[in-house]
Amino acid sequence: MIIGIGSDLIDIRRIEKSLERFGDRFTHRVFTDVERARSDRRAGRAASYAKRFAVKEACSKALGTGLRRGVFWRDMGVVNKRSGQPTVALTNGALARLAEITPAGMRAEVHVTITDDYPLAQAFVVIEALPVEGTSAGSKPD
Repeated sequence: MIIGIGSDLIDIRRIEKSLERFGDRFTHRVFTDVERARSDRRAGRAASYAKRFAVKEACSKALGTGLRRGVFWRDMGVVNKRSGQPTVALTNGALARLAEITPAGMRAEVHVTITDDYPLAQAFVVIEALPVEGTSAGSKPD
């Protein structure tokens, strides 16, 4: 069952300007250590940051809060599974909100897709509730 959907579209040039104007102050305020390490290694540094920014915006929409009610930028970090597929690691207020919207007896899985085609970057986030192993949908775990 889908419990949240969010999308975001951002102009990469906006992130380029923020990187030029604010540098580390911007990246340290918005991005996790993992995201900064990954983006700073890229030739298309601004595009990498823009995609991650779009994921955070889309994720906050899927959580139903936006960037308020205790959900902050660094509470949502783009990470990659072993396969390379992106997902979002949630902490603090974002993780608490995820727990709040996940039905009893279910676990949440966050699906992410990101793309860019200069000058735009786009992200979609879908939060899905799945039965916890050993339970059926709608039943509570023992």
